[in-house]
Amino acid sequence: MLDQISEGEKQRVLDDVKEKGIQFIDLEFVDVLGNPKMCEITSKMLEHALEEGLWFDGSSIEGFARIFESDMFLVPDTKTYAPLPWTGGKVARIICDVHHDEKTVFEGDPRYVLKKQLEKAKEMGFELKVGPELEFFVFKAGNG
Repeated sequence: MLDQISEGEKQRVLDDVKEKGIQFIDLEFVDVLGNPKMCEITSKMLEHALEEGLWFDGSSIEGFARIFESDMFLVPDTKTYAPLPWTGGKVARIICDVHHDEKTVFEGDPRYVLKKQLEKAKEMGFELKVGPELEFFVFKAGNG
């Protein structure tokens, strides 16, 4: 899991964080109901998170874990790293996969479920392509 992140990819993210003066990293994931969640760390903790992952309390997330099996593990996906421009350049985000531990994937992680379904679709000859649908409205200015 964590060993799948290349040293070059880790260094690319670390260098960008340093160059842009980013102070905080949001490690994001989605709960089983599709609600976005995150653990925020300082940029000083990023290297450790990229090498070791990050433990969190899964029992505090609806549908993730019962209190006696609450420890869960975030594995950052550096391909999703992005500075958040609306934070004044102080925060970036990385989307994470959720695991029970360093080696065991959490089967209830919506991202894991999506990856499995995409693999199945690919085996059947399908390919997923997505794109945004941009909508806007133009109003005539004036009185009335």
